[in-house]
Amino acid sequence: MTPEDKYALREILQGAGIVVGCFSAFILVMIVLAQITTNGEPLKSSFEVVDQYKGCDVVRYAPHQAAEYKYFLHCENK
Repeated sequence: MTPEDKYALREILQGAGIVVGCFSAFILVMIVLAQITTNGEPLKSSFEVVDQYKGCDVVRYAPHQAAEYKYFLHCENK
């Protein structure tokens, strides 16, 4: 290997190390923020009765505190 090749290889490895280090730091920060915002508790889905329709409950479901709602009917067999 020539000195130029060694120099180029060292620069490539340093660049790759910086990229991997930044990515690892980003992932670590995201994990810490997730633990802080949930207080270490797992995310919970929420079910809420929001209305009645022909004797059935209209239930709103929000999966894992997302800004997304799904609605379904819940009828008890009588």
